[in-house]
Amino acid sequence: MTWSDRYAALFGLALVAAVLGNPVVATVQGLAAGVDAGRMGAGLGLLLAAYAGYLALARFLGPLVLPAADAAWLVLSPLPRRSVLGRAASVLLAVAAAAGAVLGLAVPAVLGVPDDLAVRLTAALVLGLGAAVGGMATAVLAQASQTWDSWLLTMIAGAVLLAAAAALLGGGPGRQVLLAVAGAPVAAVVAAAGLAAAVTAGLLRRAWIALDRIPAAKILSASARGGRVLSAAVTMDTGALTWVAEDNHWRGRVLRSRPWPGSAPRSAWAAGLAPAWPEWRRAGRRPGRLALLLGSTALPAVAAQAAGGMSALPVGVLLCGALTAAVAFTTGARRDGDNPSLARLLAVGPRALMAARAVLPALAAALWSSLALAGLAAAGALPGGPWWLLGPATAPAMAAGALRMARRRPADHSMPVIETAGAALPMGPIIWALTGADLALLGCLPALVALTGPSASLTASVITQVLAGAGVLTAYLLRQGRGAGEG
Repeated sequence: MTWSDRYAALFGLALVAAVLGNPVVATVQGLAAGVDAGRMGAGLGLLLAAYAGYLALARFLGPLVLPAADAAWLVLSPLPRRSVLGRAASVLLAVAAAAGAVLGLAVPAVLGVPDDLAVRLTAALVLGLGAAVGGMATAVLAQASQTWDSWLLTMIAGAVLLAAAAALLGGGPGRQVLLAVAGAPVAAVVAAAGLAAAVTAGLLRRAWIALDRIPAAKILSASARGGRVLSAAVTMDTGALTWVAEDNHWRGRVLRSRPWPGSAPRSAWAAGLAPAWPEWRRAGRRPGRLALLLGSTALPAVAAQAAGGMSALPVGVLLCGALTAAVAFTTGARRDGDNPSLARLLAVGPRALMAARAVLPALAAALWSSLALAGLAAAGALPGGPWWLLGPATAPAMAAGALRMARRRPADHSMPVIETAGAALPMGPIIWALTGADLALLGCLPALVALTGPSASLTASVITQVLAGAGVLTAYLLRQGRGAGEG
């Protein structure tokens, strides 16, 4: 590392400290003010869910990755594996330390600090660093050993279960448990921090020793996957991330050949069902994804409990979750956008094909949003009434937005950057991010008014939402007849 690299690193750290200094100081000063006991369970559940996502992301990415040149030459050379992977391991340690600092500040912000602010905050930071750094060390060990990979999966599943338990029981009998944990004696908190530090040190030592035992094949595959993820992040092409997951799923699997349906359908709309049928089979072969989507329907209710009622946070989680559920079943539409010539060879019109591909995303969005709205009503965030009816009503708009997102092109970084009073706005990434989301938001305006606006007739809101969603999906499908390769 040259002096210019060190200067750039130190300057970047100073810039980050200057930007985050005031929010961190304000958070620390607000810890002594206390928190609402009714929000402890929801806040802790969100933190545990985020920690489970952190561990799952580390396992998905490798976590040890190298640049393409180093992976192709240094890993396969007779150099000591530990010296080759040392720099990547130090980067992982820095990332884990930053995540641990955020986690260490978030835990007392959720549970509160009854007394001894300095001691409890220090212990919380040690616990957060231990959880993040220890989790990353476990992910490195999982890359070297199948046994540790099983332990990592157990940690992820345990974090998810604890998140669900904290969110569900935090408002009832579990509140007393959370209050007891938040008000634990200082000696117990310090002892827990010391135990976490010792366990983390042991995991770090085992991970450092295991660097020499990581198979080269796993490093090469993780490096190739990391390169594609970095390329997708630079070009803002989420389709590349989807293909990374698809390649990991299908690598090493043997596909059976089956004949194409022999009887010709009577209508053009029915003809699109045959190319769309693999999407349904793919959904049935991913029970884990279905279970994850089903479990995530509780997030809007947890967000409403953490925010103290219906606000922008639970409504945003509701819309993002429904749109994510719809996007999860648009692989075929994304493939049509990447390879339009293959879609033309199917001898099916683009309008009929997209209509058939919209059925499964619409059903997924309807089921997800119906369960989420029922959870919001059960949690008391919504007044009485069949609010779950808004779920099927918003499904057509969500399907249209999901299909448009699946067929959008990468961000155009050549577009101008608009200078505003707050910051510079790059129009290419902004337009890319709004493509598809704008269509879903436009079609869900009646539901948004019903959820956030003044109280109105739920029946009228549902009818208006049905008309708006159907109109948005119809307009999107009619547009497909004029441009088969454009979302």
